[in-house]
Amino acid sequence: MSYTRNDIVNAIAAASKTLSERKDEVNRLNVFPVPDGDTGTNMSLTLETVVENLAALPIGADGAQIRKAITTGALMGARGNSGVITSQILRGLCEGSAKYDEFNTESINAAFEHAVDVAFQAVRKPVEGTILTVLKDTAAATKHARKKKFSTEETLDALVDGAYASVQRTPELLPVLKENGVVDAGGYGLAILFDAFVAAITGRQGKLVDELAFARDMAAPKVEIEQVNDWEGSAYRYCNEFLVDSDVLDKDEALDFLSTMGDCELCVGEIPKFKVHVHSNTPDKVLAWFLERGQISEVHIHNMQLQSAARTEALAAEQEKEHKPLGFVAVAAGAGNAKILESLGVDVVVSGGQTMNPSTKDLLDAVGKVNADAVIILPNNSNIIMAAQSAAGFAEVPCAVVPTKSVPQAFAALFGADPEASLDENVEAMTDAFSEVKTGEITTAIKDSKDAHDNPIKEGDVIGIADGSIEAVGSSLEEVAMGLLSVMEAADADTLTLLAGEDMADEEFEALIAKIEEAYEDIEIDSHRGEQPLYPLIMSVE
Repeated sequence: MSYTRNDIVNAIAAASKTLSERKDEVNRLNVFPVPDGDTGTNMSLTLETVVENLAALPIGADGAQIRKAITTGALMGARGNSGVITSQILRGLCEGSAKYDEFNTESINAAFEHAVDVAFQAVRKPVEGTILTVLKDTAAATKHARKKKFSTEETLDALVDGAYASVQRTPELLPVLKENGVVDAGGYGLAILFDAFVAAITGRQGKLVDELAFARDMAAPKVEIEQVNDWEGSAYRYCNEFLVDSDVLDKDEALDFLSTMGDCELCVGEIPKFKVHVHSNTPDKVLAWFLERGQISEVHIHNMQLQSAARTEALAAEQEKEHKPLGFVAVAAGAGNAKILESLGVDVVVSGGQTMNPSTKDLLDAVGKVNADAVIILPNNSNIIMAAQSAAGFAEVPCAVVPTKSVPQAFAALFGADPEASLDENVEAMTDAFSEVKTGEITTAIKDSKDAHDNPIKEGDVIGIADGSIEAVGSSLEEVAMGLLSVMEAADADTLTLLAGEDMADEEFEALIAKIEEAYEDIEIDSHRGEQPLYPLIMSVE
């Protein structure tokens, strides 16, 4: 299989999105008291700037333009120590692949070997058991693949396996990780990035089995990791990072100076653009030295002591959550829906829905965050039920699935929960509680089709879906909503729940409610802003 430049760019964007979604998982692994903010956040911000640069390229941009967009974006967007190192890894990958016209085993290996050289040169005192180790081991996996004449797809799989295996070894190489029962955060973030890129470019799911084993066997993704409060005695208080525009700056001279100012010093880039990072007690002296040699911008100075205190306080509050006999995980899209679910007792809401299905790993991680003897998962979508059942099977606590297919069904199911009853009894009672709920969803057709009765649907038509079947088609949301209510036999129902999506204005929502009240005088309407995407209105009757 051959891959185009567009495939690679799209895969980078997908990998960036995955890393952003999982940044909190990476952040929790920091064993130091927020020396640069959080590792996952910094890495994800770096990638997001890369994606912004790529999105600004003209259609048909060549390889050189794409590589420049990646390296420039990474350098400009790099945040914290981990972000700066990530920017150098990306720079190395781009430079190492520059002379190759094809994306294959040979070019992948060349890119990774050069990335190792560039990343290690950027760090004055490389430490084993960190992101650099994971990069080096990943490069070794691509070298083995080249020698064994692996196909491109086999090489991509091998590099992901190598990255995760390296992450698992980091506690054996860095004592502070082993002491605190975690793997290296930056290394884990890098492995996630590689995994997501490979999944996107090959069109396959990520390394699900390996990730499940990783979650099950390693301490890394577990939420019971304790923060290390080792700030006292640290020599430096401020994290300083900024850009430098200079035609005269010498990187070696700059690094020599930075080493006298503090630690974790980095100066990367080439004339005329540089990125500087250092921990120091004297930000004024650091800035003054660079101002003598050029112009500075994008200055970020963080008081790490205050960050550490805030983080410790937040973690303590999280750990103090009352232990419960029964906890809940629910899947939902939209801040409003999440807020309602939480008010009904859901402990963790996983973002997802019709167009974004969370993985088994996502649900397993969510179950691990619940402080309860047993956990029930509410998938709220038929496409998520199997993943939820798989997660329940791997969970370390008793876990079961109440197979809800919509958020309104979850509302009803939660009213049937009894913390004093057994897990099996709750599953039965909650399933019974939502069994009479009929759900309707309104959206816009994205292509020509036919409804449940073989009537034509044109792209752009407003369509109403009743429990998975397209039952109403029209030109306006109000028209389709009223038609769908008729199909759902709203006249015989006691309660109607309405959830407005992010694309539905308050005025339109209020007008629709008034229209329904006029048509159905006896029904009790419970309306909320669910803020779900793509579906301007979700409703249910019972």
